[in-house]
Amino acid sequence: MPDLTFILQALASGIGIGCVYGLIGIGFCVIYNASGIVNFAQGAFVMLGGMMTYAFSVLGGFSLLTAAVLAIALVSALGVLIERIVVRPLWHRNSAPFVMILATLAVQIVLERATLLSAGDQPKSLPNFIDLPPLMMGGVAINYQLLFIAVASILLVAALAAFFTRTRVGRAMRACAINREAAALQGIPVARMLGYAFALSAGLGAIAGVLITPTQFTAFDVGVPFAISGFIAAIIGGFGNPAGAFVGGIILGLAQSMAIVVFGSGFKNIAALSILLAFISVRPMGLFGKAE
Repeated sequence: MPDLTFILQALASGIGIGCVYGLIGIGFCVIYNASGIVNFAQGAFVMLGGMMTYAFSVLGGFSLLTAAVLAIALVSALGVLIERIVVRPLWHRNSAPFVMILATLAVQIVLERATLLSAGDQPKSLPNFIDLPPLMMGGVAINYQLLFIAVASILLVAALAAFFTRTRVGRAMRACAINREAAALQGIPVARMLGYAFALSAGLGAIAGVLITPTQFTAFDVGVPFAISGFIAAIIGGFGNPAGAFVGGIILGLAQSMAIVVFGSGFKNIAALSILLAFISVRPMGLFGKAE
């Protein structure tokens, strides 16, 4: 049995990666609430956030902060472009939701292959945003990047809550999430809200990619694993519930970390899929969702 210090170290890492999963899960919820579809291109946004930041910072010579802002802005714009070119035509033709889901999966594959051709297959990494020795708490060494991830994620979730409750666009998006037909009858441009949702979701994915790349790495093929983790986080919290998705991400991160400590790294994905199966079987509406 691992000692207590090692367990606490793993739990700290689990919270950090869980915050990233939570942000990805929120991206899934935002688009699902606006359109009723699951956007499986969300993982590509995470990958592109890290890859573009690397390109702007290392190859372009920009500061890390400037590179991150540029990457997030470009990925958000890409989200709008995907919505306009791929999703909106299907939306206007009243295509079945699964057709739009397959379309987003095709976008994920295209973006992944395009990144492979343009950036190669070698992993890329970024320096820590806070270049300081680890914070020692007892015998536990906590990387400042993990603290940065946790604090930035919590602030971002708080900002999103304020956006959805205090801004006109945010309230309109919430109205679309509750009932798109009724929102349209009230004069809310539902199609435009879908574009905003894709921009917000892509931006959240890019932020997640920027935050996690310094602690791990990014490559053309990291999108799918992150998308699966974010999807599971959204399921745990209750699909369509952004705050629940964030909590679900932390739960998933902690579960994976403990699986690695107790059973080894090979059980990381087994733990995630086991949690998914458990929630689908026992509580498919998630922790904070409501039965319909």
